[in-house]
Amino acid sequence: MRKYILNPETLLYEIKEVSLRSKLMKGFLLVAGSMALSVLYLWVFTSVLGMDLPKTALLKAEKARWDARVSLMNSRLDRYESNLEALMIRDDDIYRSIFGMNEIPASVRMAGIGGVDKYAYLDGLESSNTLKNTVMRLDRITRMTYVQSKSFDEVAAVSKRAGDMASCIPAVPPIIPDPSKYNLSSRFGYRSDPFTGQAKMHTGVDLAMKVGNPVFATGDGVVESVEFDFFGYGNCVNIDHGFGYKTRYAHLNTISVIEGMKVKRGDRIGDVGKSGRASGPHLHYEVFYKGDRVNPMNYFDLSMSKQEYLDMINRGNGDTAQIPARKSFSVTRR
Repeated sequence: MRKYILNPETLLYEIKEVSLRSKLMKGFLLVAGSMALSVLYLWVFTSVLGMDLPKTALLKAEKARWDARVSLMNSRLDRYESNLEALMIRDDDIYRSIFGMNEIPASVRMAGIGGVDKYAYLDGLESSNTLKNTVMRLDRITRMTYVQSKSFDEVAAVSKRAGDMASCIPAVPPIIPDPSKYNLSSRFGYRSDPFTGQAKMHTGVDLAMKVGNPVFATGDGVVESVEFDFFGYGNCVNIDHGFGYKTRYAHLNTISVIEGMKVKRGDRIGDVGKSGRASGPHLHYEVFYKGDRVNPMNYFDLSMSKQEYLDMINRGNGDTAQIPARKSFSVTRR
């Protein structure tokens, strides 16, 4: 590199050689000065003015956009979860109740949530709690939605048989309501036990009658079991009517049905007896709803006329002129 300087004596420009060392020194000073200015600029820009570097600003802007999306997602999840909970309450309290279906336990609705921490991969991220909670909520709502969908499928399937519900509910007496033939010897509720004399809950009604009087199914259903209990119900028939209803006919003398047999309301299932633990000939009749024993008197009316009852039986058995005689058999102790 050449440098020209003015000679004051000759008034001519003369070439002055610059040494390599001088060149390097100037270059070094230039670089060092530039770096010092850059550092000073960054310090003033970030510390004094409190501003971010361009790349940091871009990353923060991107993070803000994602935080806004997560926040919006949580707002929507709040709304979805509220709507889903309303559907769950309506499902249990109305739809499933109408058709005699049991409520879905919380343990089933929440099944598959929890256990092994499959969200551990989110723990190391900044603001991981918000993101982790959002992912967990999404999984939970997805699972609850699936269970609710399956529940509605079940309700829809049962609702297609809703027309059969009226004939399945045990809504008539299990015997011909002829006051000259029976006596309501014991009602549902606490009473003095005829054997021990102690107060005890009586889970059905007792209709005292002579041995051999016919007993009829009080609603359409399937014979769930035919049993013999020497120290209890004796010869006993249990019918599952669906829609949450079951009935029990105990202390029978003979039984006219078998397990798995479909019966219609008014079908003869046996005869009154005094088998098992009975103080005299009578029919012990129980009604179950969703697994709980309920008062049978809430479902039938003993003031129903004898002729109306006989007409019902005859319609259910081909409009015969009288109660059809059926082949019966005695259940022996097993």
